[in-house]
Amino acid sequence: MTEARGGAPSVELAGVTARYGPRARSTVRSTTGESAPAAGSARVDRVARAALDSVSLAVWPGEIAVLLGANGAGKSTLLRVAAGLLVPEAGAVRIAGRDVGALERRATAREVAFVPQSEVAAGGFRVREIVAMGRAPHQSGWMRESPEDRAAVDEAIARCDLGSVASRAVDTLSGGEQRRVAVARALAAHPRVLLLDEPGAFLDVRHRLEQSDLLIELARRDRIACVVSMHDLDAAARTADRAVLLRDGRVVASGPPAEVMTAPLLRATFDADVHVGMHPASRRLYFVPLKASDSSP
Repeated sequence: MTEARGGAPSVELAGVTARYGPRARSTVRSTTGESAPAAGSARVDRVARAALDSVSLAVWPGEIAVLLGANGAGKSTLLRVAAGLLVPEAGAVRIAGRDVGALERRATAREVAFVPQSEVAAGGFRVREIVAMGRAPHQSGWMRESPEDRAAVDEAIARCDLGSVASRAVDTLSGGEQRRVAVARALAAHPRVLLLDEPGAFLDVRHRLEQSDLLIELARRDRIACVVSMHDLDAAARTADRAVLLRDGRVVASGPPAEVMTAPLLRATFDADVHVGMHPASRRLYFVPLKASDSSP
């Protein structure tokens, strides 16, 4: 549970619309802060579908918001917009009350850590070296590691259970281990906002449970605002303070999992019939997909 709110949300999207494809006016922000047209944005007669359509979302310190929706619902786009990597064609994006577009990229990177859905393993780098890259926004141009940097890296490695592989080359790790390295790099930055795109992909059962516990700890202890996209309904209900259901770039429902992760709303979101129950011992929600439902009007 989040505490009484005061001040500005850690991250806020207000009436955001973003598009990819023909006639898209959204732009992609480079690492230097310059803007360029989003891929495929050549002007033609056909108007691009909105990847996000007038979406509003505010996430506060210590809150975990989990994004749920079918493939192409807008989850990854929302995270990219929140990270300042995709400039929307309409609406505002604010980090701690400040317009993300007005922030210098290094300043944004100190506040916001983003782990994308997939990354190419960096050949030749060891795990600790990759995690240490998360400290770059806090370092001078010489990139010299301070005692504070070393402590942050060590803590991130420990929290993501990577101590036994810290000296191994990243491209020799399994997919699940590489996902944990990416999360550790983000944690090393000590961000105000943590944006994770399907961080549980490739993880085994134990590490999925540990990841849920870690997110809860980051929110409660470190007061980090976490926005996470997931496909695992059980993990979402276990982890989230708020579930945000997305369909076709719009918010279907947003609220506590027990209120919005209901069979009718999940059907409206996924075009699938899902049984929703309460486990008698743990008192946690559980979900059993039954069948694809008819999506025709």
